[in-house]
Amino acid sequence: MRTVVLGTSGATAEDVLAVARGDARVALSEDALAAVAASRAVIDDLAARPDPVYGVSTGFGALAVRHISPGLRARLQRNIVRSHAAGMGPHVEREVVRALMFLRLKTLASGHTGVRPVVVETMAALLNAGITPVVHEYGSLGCSGDLAPLSHCALTLMGEGDAEGPDGTVVPAADLLAAHGIAPVELREKEGLALLNGTDGMLGMLVMACADLARLYTCADITAALSLEALLGTDKVLAPELHAIRPHPGQAVAAANMRKVLAGSGLTGHHQDDAPRVQDAYSIRCAPQVAGAGRDTLDHARLVADRELAAAVDNPVVLSDGRVESNGNFHGAPVAYVLDFLAVAAADLGSIAERRTDRLLDKNRSHGLPAFLADDPGVDSGLMIAQYTQAALVSEMKRLAAPASVDSIPSSAMQEDHVSMGWSAARKLRTAVDDLARILAVELYAAARAVELRDGARLSPATRAVVAAAREAGVAGPGGDRFLAPDLECAYAFVRSGALITAAETVTGPLA
Repeated sequence: MRTVVLGTSGATAEDVLAVARGDARVALSEDALAAVAASRAVIDDLAARPDPVYGVSTGFGALAVRHISPGLRARLQRNIVRSHAAGMGPHVEREVVRALMFLRLKTLASGHTGVRPVVVETMAALLNAGITPVVHEYGSLGCSGDLAPLSHCALTLMGEGDAEGPDGTVVPAADLLAAHGIAPVELREKEGLALLNGTDGMLGMLVMACADLARLYTCADITAALSLEALLGTDKVLAPELHAIRPHPGQAVAAANMRKVLAGSGLTGHHQDDAPRVQDAYSIRCAPQVAGAGRDTLDHARLVADRELAAAVDNPVVLSDGRVESNGNFHGAPVAYVLDFLAVAAADLGSIAERRTDRLLDKNRSHGLPAFLADDPGVDSGLMIAQYTQAALVSEMKRLAAPASVDSIPSSAMQEDHVSMGWSAARKLRTAVDDLARILAVELYAAARAVELRDGARLSPATRAVVAAAREAGVAGPGGDRFLAPDLECAYAFVRSGALITAAETVTGPLA
């Protein structure tokens, strides 16, 4: 099993995915533990002084005006965790919670938060034991960090609340800690605040969405190529010299992918055989432009994620010169914006894929294919309602593309009077990513049936490999009407798992 070693310089997207999805173990470098101890010494020194320091000897948020005496400070740190663990709604997915915990540990290990080494060591122990705190869907405004989600994680660190064990069973956190020999942490000055003041939830979901969307953009190039072939379209629009004169990097990548997939096809370029057709429809001809713009948006999102992965997000922070300063780095705006941008790009990719599917099913626009790709149109309805399902998904994606990051609601008695809603942006993006995979699955299902009805022997080697792999995976081919839902779910699994890309790459080599 892989081990991810956290130092003082942050983490990588690959680290997040390894821990969140691959259950990689987490270790702390000696440098990180030394930096944590050094920053804690600064906090201990401040705690011994009479001067008020936010998070050390004061209340929080709008209550920061009250000075807290030394005898009440441990209670103060416990109380902030308990009171802020106020989430409601369904449980958040295990991979999201593991990403959340790992990214908070990443900041704690930076040496800028002032927690004791025992805090970071215990959080690493929770991850390595496969203990996952119960975190709820609602509670974060994406400013002052993902407060409620992180508080539920901190509650487990204290041995309180509920958590999920390695077997998926939810039990009291105290029982799980005891079963794994992990002592609950007794929080001291600053530590409760440090555990819950970061953008870790929205960042974790951004990293995972970027990984998922990268695969889906490659899938979309393959399904677009298959649809182009089924509609007897021309691949001349994919020529590199055409894309070089509009030098958007993502556009060139999408066109190159489609060229590789279509190489050797005997079906492309016959768009004038049945009726004059000077140009293919936009959904075919402009596929690289739309997918390319989405890829460029994805590159920007990755840049923001990488910057955030290198950040230490807390308030106040311990600086390298020993100063402890309040700041606004916990505001989730940078992450929230790109989460919203990705939802817009994903919705448009879903929309153009649905338009290609609709064209495949319409006998007036499909250039000789049977209505709805039915075996006996009229007796059979073919894929008519599969396109309805696809259209419903596209409509939902358009609703999910409405930005969350513009919807600030003031909180904490107007002390926190502008918030990012980044957690909400991340939650809706996760739904949009899954919707996109289903939309592409319907296009794959329709286009694969269409090319076989056309002339499967004239397919390009790559699309022939894709169709063969889909059939081997259980995605049904042409024929009379059948119970479609299981077939579509099988196509979805074929897309979501990456099997679609693997099949194409057996012929094309690596696709971008």
